Amino acid sequence: MESQTTVDPAEVAKFEAMAAEWWDPNGKFKPLHMLNPCRLDYIAGQIAAEFDRDLAKPLPFKGLRLLDIGCGGGLLAEPMARLGAEVVGADAAPRNIPVAQVHAAQSGLSIDYRHTTAEDMAAAGEQFDVVLNMEVVEHVSDPLAYLTACQQLLVPGGLMICSTLNRNPKSFLMAIVGAEHVMRWLPKGTHDWKKFITPDELCDLIRKAGLDPVDRKGMVFNPVSWSWSLSSRDLSVNYVTASLKR
Repeated sequence: MESQTTVDPAEVAKFEAMAAEWWDPNGKFKPLHMLNPCRLDYIAGQIAAEFDRDLAKPLPFKGLRLLDIGCGGGLLAEPMARLGAEVVGADAAPRNIPVAQVHAAQSGLSIDYRHTTAEDMAAAGEQFDVVLNMEVVEHVSDPLAYLTACQQLLVPGGLMICSTLNRNPKSFLMAIVGAEHVMRWLPKGTHDWKKFITPDELCDLIRKAGLDPVDRKGMVFNPVSWSWSLSSRDLSVNYVTASLKR
């Protein structure tokens, strides 16, 4: 019997075509490299708070099993492994996996990278303390089914961090016109604005999937300092949420 999947083949093909460029800070994934410190700040803070870990200590996430869904080349998986977590990186685009594996080996990191989906891992009974679900939900064919699979992958008390893009005129201007057409940070067609999700819509989907949203923040780009920062008020374009499995 063929397993159910929310993977959108057209979306996977887009990222497969860019796979070799994952670790080039000036390549097609430049926006993610720029955003990564902000994402990591939020992720590390939420994990530390939820699991009572001291980020000042060596390997603060030791003993935690973490899944990075849509791991790409490993931009988040590697920092999580350095913090001591047991990391599984999963991606539906097969060409991303060897890129991630090679870079992890060069970095002296042990990360379990797999070409698979959230649905298949859930069906296999995999369980994690933390699921990172970053900039993926806007690329799947059925967000609720996908988030439900993520919920099934968490142990009771587990934490899901989920980021995506808001859907409004500003996000169209910034993420589509600005990033793809003006700055050319991303290939044209990388994002479909109609698949963007508002914060309230995402929280509703997360609740329907069986998780309890506990926090959300905006990730805001400052064109003067050319950097990203977290915001409690501005969720107008990029934003990130934390949810628990009670």
